[in-house]
Amino acid sequence: MSPNRKTQKKTTSRVGNSLPTRTETTCCGTPLIYVIAGQDESLCNAQCRELLDTLLEPSQRVTALSEPETASVSACDVLDELRTAPFLADKRVVVLRGAEDFVSANRELLERYFDQPCPTGRLILTVASWDSRTRLAKALPKVGKLISAEPPSRRELPQRLMDYASEAHGKKLGIRDAIQLIELAGDDLMRLYSEVDKLALFVDAEKVITAKHIESLTGHNRMFNAFAVIDAVTAGNLGQAVERLRGMFAEDRSAEYTAVGAFAFHLRRMFSAKALLEKGVSPREVLQRLHIWGDTDGFFAQLRKLSLRQIGAYLQRLAETDHAIKTGRTTTPVAMEQFVLELAGRSAE
Repeated sequence: MSPNRKTQKKTTSRVGNSLPTRTETTCCGTPLIYVIAGQDESLCNAQCRELLDTLLEPSQRVTALSEPETASVSACDVLDELRTAPFLADKRVVVLRGAEDFVSANRELLERYFDQPCPTGRLILTVASWDSRTRLAKALPKVGKLISAEPPSRRELPQRLMDYASEAHGKKLGIRDAIQLIELAGDDLMRLYSEVDKLALFVDAEKVITAKHIESLTGHNRMFNAFAVIDAVTAGNLGQAVERLRGMFAEDRSAEYTAVGAFAFHLRRMFSAKALLEKGVSPREVLQRLHIWGDTDGFFAQLRKLSLRQIGAYLQRLAETDHAIKTGRTTTPVAMEQFVLELAGRSAE
């Protein structure tokens, strides 16, 4: 290896691919052009914010950052901005968000710029898609970097949250607790990051975010609502169950994304508790093993009214409901109301 080529430290992005630190280089030198590609605008914007954090100090942004309206700015103005000598910084950064039309309309000019970009300029483009067959796409690796802002798979989410809690807040979040947070808050990445932000403030000086913290802050209302609906179902009061369910959606705008998770979490805990009780485990030990607190008498009262087979059937039906919602065959409020009606029917069997 050449003595001038040093091993550079990398940071892990919380949204997409790894981002360069202020000292990271590509094999051809410092990236001068970044393309952030992804269908989710919020993820693209989050990735862009993280990238800007690596490129400019907050104090430099007044003189070294330009974020023009992409729909109205001319390509000549953008290129002039990139070629202008930086003031009170070592680089000038130009950000164009939602730049698909801009790229299409100015492809020739951009191709010439990609061939010879200004060494003190940094161009950031966010786009919904980036066609690898174009001349721009083929030229990009020589002068810059393509960053994917596609949402992670559900399997990847727990590790993303664990990394985010550590990197953004210096907090430890265990994998089981990360999974619990996903179950309670849904699988939208930006919403989950927001929940971790709130949890980090909630735990204050504590270094570990625990299941109790998550249920106290994120899950309390959702868990209570799911508990209340199931309680009305097992009591044979269908009208009250439906009224409580509708109240969930009326009072909490995020319930459309979190209701299924709240019910799933509560039912899974019921299934585990019922299985332990049938094995002869004492109620007190069940509470300790499953970290159950709050209305424990009400919890065990629900368990006495339902068999393990019934709870398992509820979980299976809820999984089918979740699939129908995610594939767009129904909406969350309609699907969950149908789910509650079916629970009432099965509870009466």
